[in-house]
This record gives sequence, structure tokens and C-alpha cells, in this order.
Amino acid sequence: MDHLASVSPASLWDEITGTQPDPELWVVIATLVAAFAVVVSRPLWRTARNAITIAHEGGHGLVALLTGRTLTGITLHSDTSGLTVSRGKPHGLGMILTAVAGYTAPSLLGLGGAALLASGRVTLLLWVATALLLALLVMIRNAYGVLTVVLTGGTFLLVSWLAGPQVQAAFAYAAVWFLLLGGVRPAFELQAKRARGGAGDSDADQLARLSHAPAAVWFFLFHAVSLCSLVGGGRWLLEL
Repeated sequence: MDHLASVSPASLWDEITGTQPDPELWVVIATLVAAFAVVVSRPLWRTARNAITIAHEGGHGLVALLTGRTLTGITLHSDTSGLTVSRGKPHGLGMILTAVAGYTAPSLLGLGGAALLASGRVTLLLWVATALLLALLVMIRNAYGVLTVVLTGGTFLLVSWLAGPQVQAAFAYAAVWFLLLGGVRPAFELQAKRARGGAGDSDADQLARLSHAPAAVWFFLFHAVSLCSLVGGGRWLLEL
């Protein structure tokens, strides 16, 4: 899309919202294998998990705003943890939905991305992702968080602006596969950490206090959303 600077706003809108040809099946399979390798490899996951944290904290922040809470700020840390702070009632449905949004956001974003790719809207997916990351950047409150969001958003912007259709498609499919697969792992990691006596104030524990339902109920929800999103999104991506 290196020609975008020379086109009119109307043409640009048509370019962004229009459809692109589906990639070949081998591209879809290759991006699936690559994403799976990143998720299951501990050294690769340690770095790539930053992207999942961005989606996780962004989910908290978006739902906080949608439920009428005041979003104060988001911090992202180098150990791939994060914190979203919002003001409002410390209990009630809005607080519960805000807490639920974190572990479900990566998978649901992946599912939404799979829906766009299934309809052939590769370019739209890239631009929507860039816009969401730009909106998130406004709320980041630490240097490491700014760096990770800028690098991630910059990558999406460069691919959407400069790369050809085949590269765009491969990148988009890899990103969506990563969200779908990467959205499954964090809840299992959290359960393992809690079993060792850690993470006593996790999202599941906060939800247990807010709802008076056991943390196990919320873990079931996290797993159900992530696994159902993976199955549903995966079917869309593979139906070429």
C-alpha cells in the first residue's frame, strides 16, 4: 500500500474497507505453525507474551470505559505483567465485567480478527489493530509500556502501509493465530501459579470476591472463552 499517500480520502476508504484475495492454504498453515511454535516455546513466549498483555490490559480498559468507569491509566511491565486502574464503584456489574475482560480479551480479539479475515478484509484488520493500539497508547503511563505499544503499533502500520498483499495477508493471519493460540495459555499459567501459592490477587480471585462465586468458576469461563474462540476462529481461518 505504498500508493496510499497519493489517493483521495474516498479511494483510501475503499482501499481499507474493501476485500483482498484469500491467501493460499499453505500460507494459512505456515502462519498457524509459526504462531504455535511461538506460544509453546518458553524463550519465544517470554517475549511474545507482551502482545498478549497489551490485549489483556486493553480489554480491561475498554470495558471499564464502556461500563461508565473512569480509566486512569495502564502500565505494562517487562515481566509481561500489567495493571489497569479505573475509578468508579468498587463493586457491581461494571466492576465484574471489567475484571472478566482481561483474560478473555486476546481470544475475543483473535475471534474478531478471524471474522474479518474470513470475509477477506485483511487491510481493514491491520488498520483497526493500528487504531486500537494508538488509542491504547494515550492511556499508557510508563516508559516500557509506551515502547511496547509503539513498536507493536508501528509494525502494524508499516505492514499496512508499505507491504504488498501477500505479505499483509501472511502477517495478519500470523497475528490472529497468535491471539487465538496465545489467549489459551495465560489462564493455565495463572492456575499453575496459584497452585504454587502465588498470584493471590489475580483477576480470578478479585472476581471471586466481587461475585461470591469461587475462582474456579471464573477459570472455567476464561478457558471456555479461549478454547471456543480458538475452535471457532480456527475454522474461519481454514475455510478458504
